[in-house]
Amino acid sequence: MITALPALDDLPRQNASQVKNKWGDVVRLVRQSGSVAITNHAAVEMVLLDAATYQQLTEDLSTLSAREQSVLQELSGRFDSRLAVLQQPEASQRVGALFEARGKLARRPKAGASF
Repeated sequence: MITALPALDDLPRQNASQVKNKWGDVVRLVRQSGSVAITNHAAVEMVLLDAATYQQLTEDLSTLSAREQSVLQELSGRFDSRLAVLQQPEASQRVGALFEARGKLARRPKAGASF
């Protein structure tokens, strides 16, 4: 689904003057490799992508955004349900009783082979 792109340092490079003066060669290089780093004074300033790579990137971004929204909606639902429990009238009494107990149990815990 998500396309693995080469690292910026691994892309073929063309300086800005070559792009301006030899556009046809740059287009062929982009079609061969999928993308080309454009440099100015040896620093990469932009990357040219072919249309298929750009389309794949936009589809991948859309998929990731939809997945993120789904996860956020699920978390929001869980939060809302927990908040509803805390907003019940008897919730404050339960919390108060918990603090009053100070870690002491009302009955012994059941554990071991007899449980």
